[in-house]
Amino acid sequence: MNEANENPPRPAGLRIGDTAPDFEARSTIGPVRLSAFRGRWLILFSHPADFTPVCTTEFIELARHAQEFEALDCALMALSVDSLFAHFAWLRMIRDRFGVEVRFPIVEDPTLVIGRAFGMVGAQDNDSAAVRTTYFIDPSGTIRAMTCYPANVGRSTPEMLRSLQALQAIDGQGGLAPANWQPGEALLSAPTHDLDAVYAAKDAVAWFLDREVGSGGDGA
Repeated sequence: MNEANENPPRPAGLRIGDTAPDFEARSTIGPVRLSAFRGRWLILFSHPADFTPVCTTEFIELARHAQEFEALDCALMALSVDSLFAHFAWLRMIRDRFGVEVRFPIVEDPTLVIGRAFGMVGAQDNDSAAVRTTYFIDPSGTIRAMTCYPANVGRSTPEMLRSLQALQAIDGQGGLAPANWQPGEALLSAPTHDLDAVYAAKDAVAWFLDREVGSGGDGA
């Protein structure tokens, strides 16, 4: 038997620059359609399962910082294979035990249709327990950044906010966000493509590595 047939390649999934696939589904705030969020930023993220320790800590932290995302004109939307009623029970437990209300929508995806469309799960997978994927979707519906963590490592809420603000800053200010960039810091200017400018630069690196693009501001 051909080895390629025994181990078919997994789908590549979505890439940065792709348009996020539209969908409509039930959620904890009622029916939601992804395209209804056009015109503002959206962070769509999957979690392995309700009533799990790492996911619970993530949702507590995201709910506590929800106003910070809102201030950046960014909505949050979560997704897992659990049923709508499991989502409700889990959110009630989080509120009663930790005093935090999760108000952003959590979508149910029991058939994995949405997860497979986004590449959150493989075509042959029967559950989403191994994925913790995040998509940063801009106001035009384009995927601008993605992260994927294993089920046993939780996401960093501060890094999610920083990534969002960096994307907004480069859109609003131009330029490039360097390593460890924080809101309010200068951005890097794009390198020149002109040889005369390269020779005229003040030193050997200034033509391609220079902080000249103002302040990153708050990313708005």
